[in-house]
Amino acid sequence: MTQNIYDIANELERSIRQLPEYKAVEAMKDSIEANQEAKELLENYISFQREIQGQLQAGELPGEDLQERLKDFNQKIQAQPLLVEYFGKQQQLSIYIADLEKIIFKPLNELL
Repeated sequence: MTQNIYDIANELERSIRQLPEYKAVEAMKDSIEANQEAKELLENYISFQREIQGQLQAGELPGEDLQERLKDFNQKIQAQPLLVEYFGKQQQLSIYIADLEKIIFKPLNELL
C-alpha cells in the first residue's frame, strides 16, 4: 500500500464534511443554536440520553420514571419543528455513516 492508512482516514473525514447531508445537519445545528428554546430542549435531551446510557452501561434498566421522561421529551421534540427537521437530517446522514462502517469493518469481520 503506497498511501498511509491515516491519510486515507483523514481524506474520508474531509469527504464526509463535504456531503450535502452533512452540510444540511450542520445548517440545522446553526439554526438550533440561534433559537434558545430549541437549543435548550436539545441540550436537555442529550443530557437525558447520557443519563440513560449511563444506567444501561451500569447494567440497570430504565425505570418507569425515565420512560415517562422519554415520552415527555419525544412530545416536546415533535412540537419543535427545528428539532424534527434536525433529527430527520441526522437520520439521512446516518445512512452514509452506517454504509461506511460496513465497508470499514468488512475485513475485520472476515477475520472472525
